[in-house]
Amino acid sequence: MDKKLFLAFALSGVVVVLTPFLFPRQNLPPAPTNPAASATLSAPQSAAASASPATPLSAVGAATTAAPSPAAPATLPAVATETLTVNTSVSHTHFSTRGAAPISVELPGFTSLGKQKGVVTIHQQNEPLLRYRVLSGRDTIDLSKIVFTATRSATASGGQDLTFHAVSGAADITLQYAMTSDNYLGTVKVAVRGAAAPAFLLVDLPTGFVSQEGDTLSDLTSLAYAVKPQRGSAKGIPFRKLDPGEQRLETGPMFWAIAKNKYFLVGMLAPEKAPTIAEVKFEGGARTSKMATRGMATAVLPLPDGATTFDLYAGPQEWQRMRALGRDFENANPYGGFLQGVVQPFATIVMRALLWMKHTTNANYGWVLVIFGVLIRLLMWPLNQKAMRASLKLQVLQPELQALQAKHKNDPQKQQAEIMKLYSEHGMSPLSPLLGCLPMLLPMPVLFALFFVFQNTIEFRGVAFMWLPDISLKDPLYILPLVMGASMYVLSWIGLRNSPPNPQAKMMAYLMPAMMTFVLINFASGLNLYYTVQNLAALPQQWLIANERAKKIKSG
Repeated sequence: MDKKLFLAFALSGVVVVLTPFLFPRQNLPPAPTNPAASATLSAPQSAAASASPATPLSAVGAATTAAPSPAAPATLPAVATETLTVNTSVSHTHFSTRGAAPISVELPGFTSLGKQKGVVTIHQQNEPLLRYRVLSGRDTIDLSKIVFTATRSATASGGQDLTFHAVSGAADITLQYAMTSDNYLGTVKVAVRGAAAPAFLLVDLPTGFVSQEGDTLSDLTSLAYAVKPQRGSAKGIPFRKLDPGEQRLETGPMFWAIAKNKYFLVGMLAPEKAPTIAEVKFEGGARTSKMATRGMATAVLPLPDGATTFDLYAGPQEWQRMRALGRDFENANPYGGFLQGVVQPFATIVMRALLWMKHTTNANYGWVLVIFGVLIRLLMWPLNQKAMRASLKLQVLQPELQALQAKHKNDPQKQQAEIMKLYSEHGMSPLSPLLGCLPMLLPMPVLFALFFVFQNTIEFRGVAFMWLPDISLKDPLYILPLVMGASMYVLSWIGLRNSPPNPQAKMMAYLMPAMMTFVLINFASGLNLYYTVQNLAALPQQWLIANERAKKIKSG
């Protein structure tokens, strides 16, 4: 029992200690007033002159410096700027002729849960979603200071093409957006003619997003960039991990680079056969009340023969839709830190199981979580049964084990040999004590996977269930966390029935439920729902084992 208690305490410590790191909670800042600013990159002449499209661009990226660019209207040319909209069945994307850049994306299929009601609009305050510059020889052409002419045309597939054209000095610049009719995706083709070689396209990703969520704090703490190198796993760079002014360079080639909040993202995807994103440079932005609400990221794309292409995705983090795009795009939320190789696949399995159950049953996601919790317990029933019976055998052997330990306390080798002999006579092994702890440990991998799944799974966003207005947010009445704690206590109480008196075990029966209630009280109510259900589903098995223990005592 002592080993079981030690493992239980260790597990509790892991939950309490890791939770603040995995899910940091910070003070809610005032509404950010993001100034109109754009990151400007300039490479020293020697670096720009020595770089070539066929060589790594780390020298160019490392030499660049980010600085805010004045955006006061008085400094801009007096040229009329137009806003053009491309409508598809799932989005309305607004483009500006200044900079030939997307400035916002409306998503009619999603409702804003924040203070401003209406449809979700992916946008920044006073900034476009993307900003472009061309690094040409010794010069940098800032496209945000150029007003383009625009032409529109329909495609045979029902989509729309929007083409922007301008001339800056000797450079003839064309950007074409081919928007698909039924997706949040568009193909961007960039052509720069007459630019001095070597030439590169610099694309500034969003510096942040205006929150559309009821839980603004959670949305802001989810702000992050992420990239997927051609080789290796996806990497996440949360805004909070970048100190103001801190710079980081990720070298490619890369399949994609994105900026995201809790449920939505804006990202560029390179062609799978020939990734065009050479590297991405990140820099920490200014803090708002100690919160990282702003960052800077610039992707570098070579312009061999003066042209490049990439896909632009601006929409929800829908797992199945993103998976269909390939390039490992469904992992735009890299989970688990240094344990990503273990956590990410497990979270993916849980996610796929939940989506399959939803598709199969067409039930509310609340009921899906209920069914999932029951199924997890049923699947673990045989292993749990074996573990509980191993614990039962160990309890029966405790007097004999203690006697052997006392008898051979001065001869450790003899003591070990006698203990092994006793285990063998009863069909047990030295691993049996650990096996007896499995009932406590088995549910934890799924629970931790759900911690991550509830962070960004848009399918849960805004889903009401019973008295819960949104299963992705905490229970406003705190009913579920309290029921979860109570069910955990009842489970422990039944487990102690007909067991030898053990003050430590009794203390744990109170400590663990209280600790888990404290840890989970402000987490997603759907997470509490799952854990409560799987506790309740475990009660019959625990009751049967307690009765089996009573029979052994009577016969014994």
